[in-house]
This record gives sequence, C-alpha cells and structure tokens, in this order.
Amino acid sequence: MGRRRQSVTIKHVAADAGVSLQTVSRVINNEPNVRPEMQKRVQASIDKLGYVPSIAAQRMSGSRSYLILAINDRERTIADWRGRQGIDWVDQMLLGGMLKCAELGYRMIFELVDTHNDHVERELRATIAALQPDGVVLTPPHSDNPLIVGLLDKAKIPFARIGSLGNGAGIPLTMDDEGSAQLATRHLIDLGHRRIGFIAGSPEYNLSGWRVDGWREEMEAAGLADEALLAWGDFSYASGEAAARTLLDSADPPTAIIVSNDQMTLATLEVARARGLEIPRDLSIISFDNTPIVRFTQPPLTAVDQPIAETVSRAVELIIAAQRGEAPSKTPTVVRGSLVERGSTAPPPKARR
Repeated sequence: MGRRRQSVTIKHVAADAGVSLQTVSRVINNEPNVRPEMQKRVQASIDKLGYVPSIAAQRMSGSRSYLILAINDRERTIADWRGRQGIDWVDQMLLGGMLKCAELGYRMIFELVDTHNDHVERELRATIAALQPDGVVLTPPHSDNPLIVGLLDKAKIPFARIGSLGNGAGIPLTMDDEGSAQLATRHLIDLGHRRIGFIAGSPEYNLSGWRVDGWREEMEAAGLADEALLAWGDFSYASGEAAARTLLDSADPPTAIIVSNDQMTLATLEVARARGLEIPRDLSIISFDNTPIVRFTQPPLTAVDQPIAETVSRAVELIIAAQRGEAPSKTPTVVRGSLVERGSTAPPPKARR
C-alpha cells in the first residue's frame, strides 16, 4: 500500500533519494550549488511520494522563514469587523498578499497592532521574535509610525510601507490618492459641476491630506474656488454625518460631494435624503474605496476603486526581492486606482430645491 500523502515527510524524501536532509532542503528552497542530476533525483522522489514541502522543511536551510507578516491597525479593524458594515480592506489585503505569497512559495500571516499603544514596540518585538518573518507589510497609519519603522529598520527586516512616501527606511508604495481625487473631481467638473464639496478622512492618515491636495489642484486648474467646500471627518459614519451637514447646510451648498470612504458616504446619502434631496438629480456623490456595499445603495454609488489587492501583492514582490538581496528603490511605487461610474453622478440641477 502506498503512503498516505499527509504522512510523507522530508525524511522519507531523503531516504528515497539516498541523500541528506540538507540536500533535500536545498532543492526545495531552490538554493544554488545543487548539481542538476541531484536536483532531478530529489524532485523525482518528491513527485513519486507526493511530498508537499512544509514551512518547517523550508526553514531547514536557516536563511529564510518563508513567512511574510502583514500588520493592520487593531482598533479600527476590530471596530469594522464588529460593525459588519461591508468594509473589505482586510479581505482585499489578504487576497493580494496571500495569492502572491503562495505563487512565490511563501505564506502570509496577518496580525493586528494598536498604533496608539504605549507598548507598541514591545508588542511588535514579541510578534517578530515568535514568527521570524522574512518581511513585513505595514498599512496606514503604521506605515509612518516612527517607532514601528525604526524597529524594523534596526532589525534589518525588509518591510513595505503602504500609503507612505517613505522619507527613510522601508519600501514605500502608494495608491495614488492624489491622482484618484483629481480623477473624481475632473469627472464632476466634466459633468458641469462648479461647487464640488470634499469630505476628508482622518488627518492621522497621510493619504487624507493627499486626497484633499488632489481635489484642490483640480479645482484650481478649472478656476473654481474651494473655500467653505471642505469638511473633515475621521472615516467613521458619525463624522460623515457631521461633515455632510456642514456642507449641505451652508448658505451656498455644493451640487456634488466627494467623500473619502464608503462609511462617510453612506452617512452623506442619509443626510441628503433627510433634506429632501434626490441623488443624483439634486446632488451628485462620489465615494472612495468601492467596497461591495456601494453597489447596493440607491442609487449605486460612483466610486474610486482603491487597488488594495494589487498594491499588497506588489509589496510582497518587493519584500521578497529585497530579502533575496535586490536593492529596493527609494522612489515610491505607485499603483493607480480607477473611477467606477454608477448612478450617483449626473449634471448639476438648474435650480436647487
């Protein structure tokens, strides 16, 4: 009777091929200095026995762990999960990261770290000591947390900083937040809007400011004023309500609003409806994120699609390349988003209700 696949270990492969455990490990890890005939012999045993390399076997070479650690903000992530509001940042993050890791023979592990915790360094040190990752993916606001960045730099662990322009250690990547805001603003200008409001996200995230910059640049390029058309939130539903009231209750309210995430956009929809405004006849709305929920609102929302999966996938590629000795570029890698047009945007009304 043949061996059951799950019982096959690296020892069985070594015995079948008549080689050492270290030789099998070098073949599994595609290490240099393995003779072609030895490579074929070991591979033949792997195929015959149906052996699937484990991380433990891959680690035998001692040079790599084959683990990439992805870190997200604990407080916000748990709040999003508990709210069950259709937010899929983590889903998209894991989609891009895990698929790319699997393609390259790695595994991704996901951890939550509270960036506001006084013990963030101790917490992260413990995680790194336990997992010994080959690299780390940082997401906002961790990307620009000097304690986290400094710790990883000192530990000589390759790490990617999503939503960061770098200005120091690590591999910076952005999703072109400024360009995406310009794209959304230009879409509304092309429809004929002249008073285009903007609801910004939390100032804690650099990308919030980049989006405001993109909106302002496009408004200025069109010769349009933006005074009194900017309101700040913090990405929460409640802050979206307050910001939308500020804009819509002004003496000369906007005919269109760009909102920095889907939760604040849902709040903006409700505030508008409470004032008897019909979307998009009386008010056009564009959201950032393009999470699943925006397709099921009435009307479905025009949205900036954030390339989260693609960005994390690229981050993993760059980390593994750095781990293998390639010098990372200090110039930020830009992964551009797109605008998905749906039913929430239209030319402005001739007269507001």
